[in-house]
Amino acid sequence: MSSRFIRTGLACALAIGLLGAIAGCSGSSSAPPQLPAAQVGVVTIQPENQPITTELSGRTRARLSAEIRPQVGGIVQQRLFEEGALVKAGQVLYQLDPASYKASYASAQASVAKAEATVNSAKVTARRNAELAKIDAVSQQTNDDSQATLQQAEAELGVARASLDTARINLGFTRITAPIAGRIEASTVTPGALVTASQTTALTTVQQLDPIHVDVTQSTTDLLRLQRELTAGTLKSSSDKSEASVKLLLEDGTVYAHAGRLQFASVTVSEGTGAVTLRILVPNPERTLLPGMYVRAVLEEGVAERALLVPQQGVTRTASGDASALVVTADNKVEKRALKVSRAVGNRWQVTDGLKAGERVIVEGSLKVKVGDTVKPVTADTTATVASAASAGTTR
Repeated sequence: MSSRFIRTGLACALAIGLLGAIAGCSGSSSAPPQLPAAQVGVVTIQPENQPITTELSGRTRARLSAEIRPQVGGIVQQRLFEEGALVKAGQVLYQLDPASYKASYASAQASVAKAEATVNSAKVTARRNAELAKIDAVSQQTNDDSQATLQQAEAELGVARASLDTARINLGFTRITAPIAGRIEASTVTPGALVTASQTTALTTVQQLDPIHVDVTQSTTDLLRLQRELTAGTLKSSSDKSEASVKLLLEDGTVYAHAGRLQFASVTVSEGTGAVTLRILVPNPERTLLPGMYVRAVLEEGVAERALLVPQQGVTRTASGDASALVVTADNKVEKRALKVSRAVGNRWQVTDGLKAGERVIVEGSLKVKVGDTVKPVTADTTATVASAASAGTTR
């Protein structure tokens, strides 16, 4: 009896132990250990006064340009300049054969001398007849004729002097001079060539390269946007437009050594391109810039006060162009925000709606998390992030 009781007790104890073990296994499978929160790099958005620039393309133009053409015809005797050299205003460039013009000038001088002699003789006669007419020694008709002869002689003297001036001018035109200072181009004629007055083909061209003009174009869309922002107060004018400093970028991407100055904006919109022309005056002491070169001008439009700028890698866009960003909330939860973006400022976007100052935007590790996740935010190295995005050559 006691032996059966013992066996029964052992069986009950074994059954209780098995049930306990099963219950323990069941409890461990229903409560698995939690994974650590994913670490993401964030940038805390702070307002800042940001100069807003725009980059416009254009070409260089000579500030002054003069096509050299003869004003009288003749044979070119000499070319008195070195092609490609700098010339001064008034410097003689070509000498035409002056022989025929010298003869014309000498003839005009003789005509003037003859006319002057005629005038002197007519004056004497007119004066004498005037005195004789007072005492009725000559008729009034004779006196009137002598006065008319004097006036005619004086008129002929005026014509002769005008002819002399013309001959002098034409003789001077045989020396073709530079009307402006600048660099001279190649000559289209050689000594011995026959040239004619006001011919179509220029003998050469002189261009003033220091300073030089840069003409760039700006679309009316950008111009209207700028005016709206200035009117609304979202953009403050940084300086007087006429004194705005302009940085130039050359074709190879290097920055030109000298800053330019905006001179004026055209008041006419091109019907073909819908753009206005802006002219920039740029120092060019080394003659690095040559007429016709392609350049890009960086102009400062104004200053965006308390602008919110987000690194471009922290902003995603849909196929339709809608922008959004992942934001870490105060309780370290991931939240998606729809953004309104106005422009790119370097490697950042200027956000006008959707973010507030002090909020944290995810710029690293966004692919590891989703909306609603709890994350561990750390401050991102924005310098390294921007360099990485630039080397990748893509913008999210």
